[in-house]
Amino acid sequence: MASKRKRGESWEYIVKRKGVLPKPIYLTFKLEAEGDAYVAKLERLLDAGIVPDDFKGVAKASTTLGQVMAQYMDAVHIAVDDLSLLQVLRGRIGSVGLERVNYQWAEEWISLMRVDGLAPSTIRHKVGALARCLDWVVRSSNTILVANPLRILPKRYATTADGRKDVERDRRLHDGEEERIWAILNGEKPEGRQRALPLQDAVALRLMFTLALETAMRMREIYTLTADQVDIPKRTIYLVKTKNGNARQVPISSVAIFALRECSVTSGSLFSWWDGDAKSLQYMTDKLSHQWSRIFSAAGCKDLRFHDLRHEATSRLFERTKMNDIQISRITGHKSLQMLRRYANLRGSDLADHLW
Repeated sequence: MASKRKRGESWEYIVKRKGVLPKPIYLTFKLEAEGDAYVAKLERLLDAGIVPDDFKGVAKASTTLGQVMAQYMDAVHIAVDDLSLLQVLRGRIGSVGLERVNYQWAEEWISLMRVDGLAPSTIRHKVGALARCLDWVVRSSNTILVANPLRILPKRYATTADGRKDVERDRRLHDGEEERIWAILNGEKPEGRQRALPLQDAVALRLMFTLALETAMRMREIYTLTADQVDIPKRTIYLVKTKNGNARQVPISSVAIFALRECSVTSGSLFSWWDGDAKSLQYMTDKLSHQWSRIFSAAGCKDLRFHDLRHEATSRLFERTKMNDIQISRITGHKSLQMLRRYANLRGSDLADHLW
């Protein structure tokens, strides 16, 4: 509460707010009622962490979310997806002062994302990336953030008001689609067209397609591969930078080994598209996604996306091997078996073969 005192014919008010104002604000009013009303309104704003423009000059320079996100990305080795998300979040909420980051702010931020029409899964990814950043901030010394409000959000916090749910893609390759894709990659003309689809680095695209179907690796895990990650004698690929930040070893089939030997890369990157800069990862992913959309469209594969190949490859591991869920999760990198089962919806005809 502000203190006040009578000084001659006027009333003097002293307003203090630790963490918001570095020094007290002194105000003078002729009428006590006028002073009481003004100071009450000012204190409500300060309680919310808002400093009116008239007092910006005395406000403490606040540490912003953008600053701590930049410090976190420089200090900690984080998953590449988190890196991309935090770079986007810096541009959108980076100006928010750290002193304002409380449970109420978290609810308001999530509410705005719902209004913008983001899917629940997208909201969870953004909240998760920022939550991991704030965990690091809380553990750091000399911070005004003593607890991470994103860690106490209720279950289903990302559910939209209209009950919108995540769309679980279960798209797999239909009969003939793999053959038609290979035809396009090998330079054959698409059906109904006069010319073949012009493809730069067709050899690299064929290797990428093979690795996707044979290893269940993600697009970014594939195009960032370097030759020293591939051990052909041991039939493994060692992934250091993955979506969830955990390194893993991926066994490679004889088909994948043949494709890798055909490229005969002995050093450097397997693919020349990426320049090694983490800031260009999202751009490269978008560019390759567009390229594969053109290839799939030319092959007549309606609504197929490159990530669907991961779903196809994971399902094939269930169908064609005797490995259990745990073993397959070590190959694919799924952290939860619930998520793995989402990918591994087997064809009914294959399941029917096991019935009497």
